[in-house]
Amino acid sequence: MKKSRLLSLAIVVLLCFGLLAGCSGKTQGSDAPIKVGILGCHTGEYAVYGLGVMNGAELYIKQLNEKGGINGKQIELIILDNKADNTEAITAFNRMVDEGITALIGDVLTGNTLAVVAEAYPINMPMITASATAAEVTYDPESDTVYSNVFRTCFIDPFQGEKMAQFAAEVLNAKTAAIIYETGNDYSVGLSNAFVAKANELGISIVAQVGYATGDVDFKSQLTTIASKNPDVVFCPNYYEDDGLIVTQAREVGVTATFLGGDGWAGVSGYASAQDLEGSYYCSAYAPQSSDEVKKFEADYIEAYGEDTLNMFAANAYDAAMVLCNALAVAEGKGLKAGSEDYKQAVIDAIRENSGDLKGITSDGYTFDEYNNPIKNAVIMRLKDGKEVYDRMF
Repeated sequence: MKKSRLLSLAIVVLLCFGLLAGCSGKTQGSDAPIKVGILGCHTGEYAVYGLGVMNGAELYIKQLNEKGGINGKQIELIILDNKADNTEAITAFNRMVDEGITALIGDVLTGNTLAVVAEAYPINMPMITASATAAEVTYDPESDTVYSNVFRTCFIDPFQGEKMAQFAAEVLNAKTAAIIYETGNDYSVGLSNAFVAKANELGISIVAQVGYATGDVDFKSQLTTIASKNPDVVFCPNYYEDDGLIVTQAREVGVTATFLGGDGWAGVSGYASAQDLEGSYYCSAYAPQSSDEVKKFEADYIEAYGEDTLNMFAANAYDAAMVLCNALAVAEGKGLKAGSEDYKQAVIDAIRENSGDLKGITSDGYTFDEYNNPIKNAVIMRLKDGKEVYDRMF
């Protein structure tokens, strides 16, 4: 009897441990963090973009986690640097997938993002970029395919090129324009082509259109050609380091025209003199100090990361994280298993259908067109006294 009772007691204890283990496992599963990837160029010459995106998205998610996360779950960030390299971007994305991400914020540069889209689309991974502006990021015109899993909070290249041509015609009364762009760069070519098309439509004569190769640092030959045409404006749709060199050398060879650019100009004030940049304009999605919400974002960002990477990309990324986390909350509310096909599709559907009332830093709500591009106004930034300042909405 004694042995029998001991055996029975042992069985009961084992059953209790089993039940507790089962309960513990269930609780851990329900409270497991939601994994989100942040991918971009965090080192190298374009780091000011990648760090802005990383910090802006991280800031929003940290604030959300401090408020309890999503339905009690914390968001766990997996952050990787692609060093502005397409192969590194693909490798990093696949590593994130292996580590169990449910969605991606990124990539940053257009070329890197196109490489990642090719990996993300076949597995229907929800993906939102704050900075990749080529139209092809969300739509392939050759196959007439909309990448239904890919969204953005930034403008597309054609929009920016068209806007700056309109600005040149309607605000600056320009009659002639020249263009200097980086050949082989999807971003630069896309803006350039859109500017030309709109300028022709508006009666602006393109008197010179010259290209340069990636890595070039001497642009005086191309700029001498532009100087000989004496255009009213020069459209320079490149990234800030190149733009700074170009403006500096342009003034040295006698170009007196007003320079115009796209959002790649953000940060250009650190790469050319105030005198050379004075009066230039570029298209942006972010208007500093324009509202109480923007001012709070800026204060929070500076406290966390300083001012060096507080730019349009940081603001767009804050909004991208907001849009994505709102969609994750919708999927979580349906009780779906994170990472499952149904879960990923629910996130994608919610980005499209449930973002209209989100008041972000760069838009009072996010609605998307048929190509998953945001419908929002443009901000025109001006270089004044060495600073990049808000000029107007346009």
